[in-house]
Amino acid sequence: MQVNLHIDLLTSIAVSIIFATLSALVMRKFRQPLILGYILGGILLGQKMGFGIISDETSIELISEIGLILLLFIIGLEINLTKLIDAGKTAAIAGTVQFFGCIALGILFFGSFGFLSGKIDFNLGYLALALSLSSTLIVVKLLYDKYEIDTLAGRTTLGILIFQDIWAVIFLAIQPNLLQPEISAVFSSLLAGAGLLSLCFFISKYLLPKLFASIAKSPELMLTTSISWCFLVSGVASAVGLSKEMGALIAGLSIAAFPYSLDVIARITGIRDFFITLFFVALGLKAPAITPYLLGMSFLVTGFVLVSRLMILLPTLRLLKLDLRTGLVTSLNLSQVSEFSLVIVTLGAAYHQIDETVVSVVILSLIVSLVLSTYLIIYNEHLVRWIIGSFKGIKPIKPESPFSVSLKGTTKEIVLLGFFKEASSFLFKINHEMPSLKERIFVIDFNPQTLEILKKNGIACVYGDIAHPETLRHAGIGGAKVVLSTIPDTFLKGTTNSRLLKQIRTLCPQSAVIVTSETIRETRRFYEEGADYVLLPRLLYARHLFDVVQTQILEGLDGLREQQINDLAERPAENLIKDPPKISDPSL
Repeated sequence: MQVNLHIDLLTSIAVSIIFATLSALVMRKFRQPLILGYILGGILLGQKMGFGIISDETSIELISEIGLILLLFIIGLEINLTKLIDAGKTAAIAGTVQFFGCIALGILFFGSFGFLSGKIDFNLGYLALALSLSSTLIVVKLLYDKYEIDTLAGRTTLGILIFQDIWAVIFLAIQPNLLQPEISAVFSSLLAGAGLLSLCFFISKYLLPKLFASIAKSPELMLTTSISWCFLVSGVASAVGLSKEMGALIAGLSIAAFPYSLDVIARITGIRDFFITLFFVALGLKAPAITPYLLGMSFLVTGFVLVSRLMILLPTLRLLKLDLRTGLVTSLNLSQVSEFSLVIVTLGAAYHQIDETVVSVVILSLIVSLVLSTYLIIYNEHLVRWIIGSFKGIKPIKPESPFSVSLKGTTKEIVLLGFFKEASSFLFKINHEMPSLKERIFVIDFNPQTLEILKKNGIACVYGDIAHPETLRHAGIGGAKVVLSTIPDTFLKGTTNSRLLKQIRTLCPQSAVIVTSETIRETRRFYEEGADYVLLPRLLYARHLFDVVQTQILEGLDGLREQQINDLAERPAENLIKDPPKISDPSL
């Protein structure tokens, strides 16, 4: 039943926010992405499947366009050039192969079955391109919630997402000229984009820092200046023949590169979320009535996205020397349709390059794939273990791989289970205060980049997943004097410190076992289970803080301050590397 009301723009916005909030609360209850709630709120407000509360879709079109511009601005802010460089060769190759490989598979698959045939020529290409992109917002949010951003699979996933966005940006630059694809027009668009990007980076390097420095103490001015910069560049882009959305993306890119980017992102978060909410509500308003054809297509597209990621990414990452587990986890992480895809097909429909059928298929596929991928990411570790266990013929990378060192003559007296930030600082201190002890240390980790750096620094290490007891057994740690787990349960995958403690007690009962805890109750339990010592960061922090305050009361902090400054000066990247490596590894 539809409610026929004539409401103005302000009321439309208010009703949109209310319905989006109520729907998002329902999605949150079922652990689904909030974007689904925003789209569902728009569907409920619309004429085709909802209550018809907003009968005139054009009443919110302006807000939708603002939301689209700000969405691209935010995506630009997230494509940090430093992160792009840090992503390295692996992400560049994998992201490029995945993008074009999935487009080729999409054209072959959907073209062979005659989908969207007899319609606008660009329909098939747009659909294939839309399905080659994964959701940056959803993936990053879920990985952040699972504390997997800093894992090898998490960084590989993020790097591929960055390069997906780069190729999508290039497509946005040539998109307005697709109906007249002369080389001169395409070249002109690329030249205009490059010129505008260069101009914005010049301004952001020499002018914007001074401007933002002068207004840094005024939050209101910081916010309005950032938004003004976004719309200014959007207007210039429109004047030189580019889309306003492309201009917003360039504006974000330029701000992401200058020193105030973090502050800009922090201050714009609230208004960003507001307009993104309205953007997805507007998409829900446009959602078509579900027909058997569209529903079937959405399920088919979702299945294709999952299979195509596995077919393209898994062999590519294996060829790039990454292990099977990382390849599977990365493929599962990227198995959804992107909100960027909605941006592209929405613009394509506005340019009359595709019909509304493609937009409808992508919207419904986004909803279905986000529901599926939420569970795929949440339970990726369980799925990967089941998949690897189902293929017994696939051999894991052995210690003889390029990511290990020769273990002959190695005395495994001090064994580190996993290598994280605390272990890195521990080895740095050993390297400077007792270098001879370094030869008696042995590390087990499944991050190839970490192992490569350790190998270059003469640390005995072996590739292996510490969650598997057989890995520890084959690593030959039975004679170890000390076994350390410096990683808290929050970051451990597939195991816990309690489980590791029991396994070590069985494998090498004579060893001193040191594990890490996050709570006092857990610390007491570890001692009851036989731990020789438990690292509890909060107590170590409190003990050190007490010494600092006591020193201030008795003699002042000048001496401690100078000591810490000198200590930090010797640590170029908070790791044991004397010369920082080309590979950026946050875990070191």
